Amino acid sequence: MDERNPRGNDWVENAKTEISGMAKGGLEHPSTKPVLAGAAIGALAGALLPVISLPIGALVGAGFAFYNRIKK
Repeated sequence: MDERNPRGNDWVENAKTEISGMAKGGLEHPSTKPVLAGAAIGALAGALLPVISLPIGALVGAGFAFYNRIKK
């Protein structure tokens, strides 16, 4: 538990809220464009690295960008 947030870190609820907002708002939602940019960067890294494929890179990049958006 954290003193600033007595209920603890409720990141699962934050993630659910953010995903539903992105689904409803589309490109107008403030988190959509950074997550898509993260997916593009991850896909580029996946194309350049020999072990990681394009879809896995895109998924990891989008996940990283999404995580950075909800942890704020």
